[in-house]
Amino acid sequence: MPNEEPSDLDWVQLRREMGNVTQHAETTKEKFTRKFAENPFVPVGCLATVGALSYGLWSFKSGKTKVSQQMMRLRIVAQGFTVAALVIGVMMTAGKNFK
Repeated sequence: MPNEEPSDLDWVQLRREMGNVTQHAETTKEKFTRKFAENPFVPVGCLATVGALSYGLWSFKSGKTKVSQQMMRLRIVAQGFTVAALVIGVMMTAGKNFK
């Protein structure tokens, strides 16, 4: 019966024959550290965006409309920076994988 589907036990046997290779499951902290090392500008841009938004909303609530408008404009710039950093990072990663 060559067309028979492999059972779960067949996969166990296959793993044993391959040398019982196990892969390390990456934790969230390890993944964040790896991604931050690959492209540190994305988290920095995210923090800048959140900071400008938070301070802008606080300024708006406090009645400082001029500062609030400046912070909202800074937020847009920070968002643009974050998107640009993300796109550049994706292009760099794709370039490494292409080679």
